[in-house]
Amino acid sequence: MHAFPLPGRWAVLWLLAASAAQAQPAPRAERPDPLNPKAAVPPATHVSPLAGYKALGTTAVGPWKDANEAVNRIGGWRAYAREAQAPAAPASVPAAR
Repeated sequence: MHAFPLPGRWAVLWLLAASAAQAQPAPRAERPDPLNPKAAVPPATHVSPLAGYKALGTTAVGPWKDANEAVNRIGGWRAYAREAQAPAAPASVPAAR
């Protein structure tokens, strides 16, 4: 028995063939002859994948005593446990037309 039904396979093959038919080959630049030792070659370049990295900003953290008091005011760890056990809010249903 096949993992996928036959029409599904044909659909995937059809999609691949359709996308390949739409792909336009990029215009080729004139490349130097690899067998010619005197051929001009462009210089090798390297762009680091980390070149555009931006560090996250630092978040101001208050005193630990204030954080502990805030947790105590809302009910301690049990409040967080109740929050985690609460059912998710139902998605809004669009109005019937």
